Amino acid sequence: MELEIKDEFIRLGQAMKLAGLADDGVQAKLEITQGNVTVNGEQEIHRGRKLYPGDIFSFRGQDTVIVEKR
Repeated sequence: MELEIKDEFIRLGQAMKLAGLADDGVQAKLEITQGNVTVNGEQEIHRGRKLYPGDIFSFRGQDTVIVEKR
């Protein structure tokens, strides 16, 4: 899946919500802090992690690639 962003970066929690992988910020925070999300193949526990075009985050077997809005 691709997630288009218009700004320079997006925070991980926001990206999860926009991709439909979390219903709200609370759920995103819980999943991230419990170690259920990886960024570029490494476990990430900080929901404020900045994601840039080309970064890939994974949650429950779903890979999402951050891309610059065309």
